Amino acid sequence: FALGTPLLDAMLDDHGVAHAGGEPLPSRFGLWFFGNGVRPEHWVPTGTGTGWAPGAELRPIVDAGLAPWVSVVSGCEIKTATHPHHSGMTGMLTGMRYFQNGTTRDTIVSTFAGPSVDVIAKNWIQERTPTPFGSLELGITRFRGTDEGTTFQHLSHNGPNDPNPSEYSPLAVYRRLFAMAPDTTLDLARQSVLDSVGDQIRGLQPRVSMADRARLERHYESVRAIELRLASAHGACAVPMEPTDPGDDPMGRERIAEQNEIMSQLCALALSCDLTRVTSMFFSTAGSGVIMWPIGAANGFHQINHDEGPPFNTVHAAVTFTMQQLARFLTILRDTPDGTGNLLDTCSILVTSELTEGWRHTNTDYPCLIAGKGNGRLRGGVHHRAEGANTSHCGLTALRGAGIDIPSFGAAEGLVSTPFSELMT
Repeated sequence: FALGTPLLDAMLDDHGVAHAGGEPLPSRFGLWFFGNGVRPEHWVPTGTGTGWAPGAELRPIVDAGLAPWVSVVSGCEIKTATHPHHSGMTGMLTGMRYFQNGTTRDTIVSTFAGPSVDVIAKNWIQERTPTPFGSLELGITRFRGTDEGTTFQHLSHNGPNDPNPSEYSPLAVYRRLFAMAPDTTLDLARQSVLDSVGDQIRGLQPRVSMADRARLERHYESVRAIELRLASAHGACAVPMEPTDPGDDPMGRERIAEQNEIMSQLCALALSCDLTRVTSMFFSTAGSGVIMWPIGAANGFHQINHDEGPPFNTVHAAVTFTMQQLARFLTILRDTPDGTGNLLDTCSILVTSELTEGWRHTNTDYPCLIAGKGNGRLRGGVHHRAEGANTSHCGLTALRGAGIDIPSFGAAEGLVSTPFSELMT
């Protein structure tokens, strides 16, 4: 077995802001996606610049103390097309119109016409500073089926009909990150990554500073916590028979918060160990039918958007719950040390959906957050109102925030060449 370590003081310069050899600390790009949009009346903040107050659906971000790392963009529009779900999904994530494969029922079958924003980031970084995993694609609530193409089922795409499927099994992610054979059964009570590298750990600790010893202890404790959690959830930790449905409770309900928690921890470990610098988190798919039972919903979320009617109290509660899960993900990154700061300081994370609101399938006043400080490139804590602007500016801003210095993002009506300077330092 092999186990990566976080950045230690011994690896950094005297100021803790670069590697000892002068190389800058890694910049990371992230994508965090949730389906079916928001309730704009509860989402859009009041006030702009740094003097904004959150709507109720963004309150979990502020209550978690994350506002300094999160900027809100409102007022943008999808310019590439107006087809329900399809146009927003591809317009926001590729800056392009969807690629239509055919029709089904009263709608279309589509895929992405070009690479999604996370793949653009992955390709850029891998050409310059390769990591063991070019990207890490993680899923939280499962896909519940549709015949409308890869646009609905998958988040990350290399191009038409070429998705990078999200992994929904925490155990599979764990084994992938730590090079465990996929066909073995690991009893974590008797064998673990930490047990296998214990002698190396003990040999390293006397050679580093007290601060690095504490950092190593925190790192290994987080790995052990994940091992114990996996052992508790899966007994002997055999690979689940249904990797897209690993965590239902005895009543058949998805363990949404628990899945989000452990996937967020695994994501933080992968970034901290520099196993990857690009991640995508598929919280819920486009047109998601996830049953948000923690807020009392008994039907699929997509259907509730159409059936409930004003004032959409259940929809509003579901979006608020989703933002609580985002806040937990960002909190884990913020609380993971990295150099003299934390992982969220070095990340640029695009947070978005495939439409503005699910009742009318609108593509105006689009929901977009950009989280992280991007290694000093992003200001954080800003609400920028960009009335009628192209949503592609959001994607380009997030990419530039991660140091992805591409000249433009998108094509045709979605093409832009400037980020939102209001969000940049």
